[in-house]
Amino acid sequence: MSGIELGGPAPDFTLRDQFGQDVTLSSFRGRKVVAILFYPFAFSGVCTGEMSGIRDRLDEFLTFHTEVLGISCDPVYAQRAFADQDGLNFPLLSDFWPHGEVARSYGVLDEDRGAPRRSSYVVDRDGVLRWSVHNPGPQPRDLDEHLARMRALV
Repeated sequence: MSGIELGGPAPDFTLRDQFGQDVTLSSFRGRKVVAILFYPFAFSGVCTGEMSGIRDRLDEFLTFHTEVLGISCDPVYAQRAFADQDGLNFPLLSDFWPHGEVARSYGVLDEDRGAPRRSSYVVDRDGVLRWSVHNPGPQPRDLDEHLARMRALV
């Protein structure tokens, strides 16, 4: 499914979060392990459940040594409404324009739907891809597995 290799560099990107602020993946290099969670659509059932699950365990996902970034192709304004409605207080990044460019660089853009697949990556402090998982559309992620993969690199 993915066109990138584990053990290789994570494709860098700069995307806007729900507040219109730029977030650059490489800015975490040397400091934090990063979980990147691509999700198809804000406000959809499974995505809402997953992002709420992260919100409920935010103290585990966001530490001095770890960061979590949610990415969809929804515009910044939709990301903001989604975050406000569900109390999501971690970066939700908009890969809206050029549409799906980052999802495409990670090999997870579903071109027919115009949305990323439900895929996750863990990037170590050196910017190297160390783990990935690609869930079928309706199957939610195992957040415990994500946390275990992140903690193994801290």
